[in-house]
Amino acid sequence: MEDDKAWEIIENPHMTEQAMDMIDEENKLVLMVDLDANKNQVEDAVQTLFDVEVTKVNTNITPQAQKKAYVKLSQSDSAMDVATELGMM
Repeated sequence: MEDDKAWEIIENPHMTEQAMDMIDEENKLVLMVDLDANKNQVEDAVQTLFDVEVTKVNTNITPQAQKKAYVKLSQSDSAMDVATELGMM
């Protein structure tokens, strides 16, 4: 996947206290993604942009009609490093 396409899928990080706890405790990132993107596309975009291995992606649609993705990274990759790269930390 090309970087431009990946950035179209990932809109922005979701920065809440709960999301920060997930980064620390569960090695998960919480991202707001394109409403039409599926789990495979989100996984590919994260792997392309941040050079990490994704083990699982869960999504849900918020009451504001936005899609939120919970991206679990492998043990060998750090969600904290990716969050820092995104400017969350």
